[in-house]
Amino acid sequence: MKKAGQIVLVPFPYTNLSGAKLRPVLMVRQASRRYDDWLVSMVSSQLQQAEPILDEILHQNDSDFPATGLKVASVVRLSRLAVIDGGMLIGCIGAIGDDRLDRLRRRLARWLVETP
Repeated sequence: MKKAGQIVLVPFPYTNLSGAKLRPVLMVRQASRRYDDWLVSMVSSQLQQAEPILDEILHQNDSDFPATGLKVASVVRLSRLAVIDGGMLIGCIGAIGDDRLDRLRRRLARWLVETP
């Protein structure tokens, strides 16, 4: 069963839409009640790509890290979102804790309403 907070594998599109790469993503929330569409955020092991005010690093010593299914410290790239059909999800590798999911959603919401 699909659930917000899960980390799943999906072909994630490049920003120029020239293709996609299989990678882990965080399922942020279901985008529609009528369709199996999900708002997802890219997860990357390239920590240096983190946007400091938006993205969040999952450190290996974090209490919820073992449950993520990730092999190395990674960054949840809230600056890299996509809406993906649930049928494209290949498999769940783990999940983040509910507290972290709530914190990430609130951070994204604040960022969306901020004046640049």
